Amino acid sequence: MRAVVQRVSEASVTIGGVVKGEIRAGLVVLIGIEETDTAEDIEWLSGKLTRLRIFNDEEGLMNRSVQEVEGGILLISQFTLFASTKKGNRPSYSRAAPPEVAIPLYEAFIPD
Repeated sequence: MRAVVQRVSEASVTIGGVVKGEIRAGLVVLIGIEETDTAEDIEWLSGKLTRLRIFNDEEGLMNRSVQEVEGGILLISQFTLFASTKKGNRPSYSRAAPPEVAIPLYEAFIPD
């Protein structure tokens, strides 16, 4: 599993002119799921993301988590995080999980 995490003041995802997700302050997370990833990997990463201390406290130090600032998490599936460009000019995505593996894990990551 790979994740790219960005702290944001606000963010949204628009597909075909329709807003599919949006948050105020929080984290945008691009997540790539590998075929060998499991529910335990999702549990570990979700815990890590919610506890990362990357938001400023009263003194301007990054000491607060997304939970502590009551921020949101905008999770975006991004299989291209597993692109291999070692050979040739066409990326290989063979390490990325196929949809039948990735979709259930992605959906398990999203809280109800």
